[in-house]
Amino acid sequence: MIRPQRKVQQGEFWVARNDLARAQASRFYDKLDETLEEMEFAVKVHGFCAPLYSSGEKGRPPIDPVVYFKMLMVGFLENLPSERAIAARCGDSLMIRRFLGYELDEDTPHHSSFTVIRQRLSQEVYQNVFDIVLEGLRRHGLLRGKHLGIDSSVMEANASLRALENRNTKEAYWEYVRRLAAEAGVDAQDAAAVRRFDKQRPGRKTSNQEWVNPYDRDAKVSKAKDGATDMLYKPENIVDLDTGAILNAEVRKADEADTQGLAERAISATELVEAIREEASVGQEPAPTATETLTGDKGYYCVEELESIQHGGIQTVISDPLSHRRVDKLDSGQQTVVGNARLSVKSSEGKELLRRRGMHIERSFAHILDSGGMRRATLRGQVNLDKRYKIAAATYNLSQLMRHQFGIGTPKQAAASDLRGLFEFLLACLEELPGFFALFALVPVIQSPFLSPPAHLFRLTPSNHRRPKSGAISTGC
Repeated sequence: MIRPQRKVQQGEFWVARNDLARAQASRFYDKLDETLEEMEFAVKVHGFCAPLYSSGEKGRPPIDPVVYFKMLMVGFLENLPSERAIAARCGDSLMIRRFLGYELDEDTPHHSSFTVIRQRLSQEVYQNVFDIVLEGLRRHGLLRGKHLGIDSSVMEANASLRALENRNTKEAYWEYVRRLAAEAGVDAQDAAAVRRFDKQRPGRKTSNQEWVNPYDRDAKVSKAKDGATDMLYKPENIVDLDTGAILNAEVRKADEADTQGLAERAISATELVEAIREEASVGQEPAPTATETLTGDKGYYCVEELESIQHGGIQTVISDPLSHRRVDKLDSGQQTVVGNARLSVKSSEGKELLRRRGMHIERSFAHILDSGGMRRATLRGQVNLDKRYKIAAATYNLSQLMRHQFGIGTPKQAAASDLRGLFEFLLACLEELPGFFALFALVPVIQSPFLSPPAHLFRLTPSNHRRPKSGAISTGC
């Protein structure tokens, strides 16, 4: 007989520790904590943050910055977009409490603490945390630095087009549109008619030089990937095309061209690789090689920027967006730069690097933006978003390292590996059964939405991959 669950009432006043509910069997966060301890993450973070905290004994004890960075990692791994959701998840989960170092009778940090800590810690601290994870990748041979790729995506700002106002007159955008509609003879009180008028009026242009969002002045009006106009930011990644590790991650303004400051960002990435090489050579450990190539799409093509990059000894693999560029109007140095870029793109190595760029960089954006809760911003301001994005990119690198060490990089992957182990156990148990009975015994397991049986279960061969004829059933026996 089914017994309904009783309502939760006041329990015992004292409960032994051994009688408390335990976390589930998944050890993902325990493995993550082991990985961070191997990097000496807590010791290094405390060294970076110590000058920013008071050394006196007065006042309430502050929240450990290591806990703060761990909670941001949880936000990426659990696909939590807002700091409120991160704080709620950390307070509810037994596994994450253990990962953060909090007992059941202790309150985890409130979401308002995120703002205080974020304002206290400088961007340099976030970059140092990012570099800690990069150093861990280098120690395990996951950072080479020979071939780099660069690309950008879009991030929706926590701002609305409806809140735009004129920079000079402070007039709201929709008040401006209603005024124009009334002058054109359109009923200004009919919202649908005003919207149609705004879409069809000649000379319509929403310029960032004329209009600004008063709540987020760094957000810019731009076109998203689907062509829709929205308030956006532009995250950009520089990725190691040999391993997929992110070497640099930043959030830029949406109205900035990809080519703006390209040479500076590329040289900074190569200097980072060089610094890691020098540090590794002192410790006599495997070091990354010098950077040889930089690969990007057509949006990063600028002759002046490519010239600066190639003069630094880096070969550029970036396609020219102009099929009939007037090379004869360029000086001799720029003609050489354009010729070298064309040869690089047409070579077999260049084509392979372009394929890797699409694979590794698009994968990093998919994990950070779509699966890491960063596609729709909940913070405002370029600096705040850049800080949050750097930790998300560092966690992505950390997941790459864990996948290399333990075969699992996210909590979902850990849960899937547990289900796969269960499935393999069931297969081993059913090997002794006759094929006919094994087929019917596995039907409930195969129909599970979480499991996908391997192809060798039915002993398929290339000749029988097609659908069997009517009335024929293949059991693989």
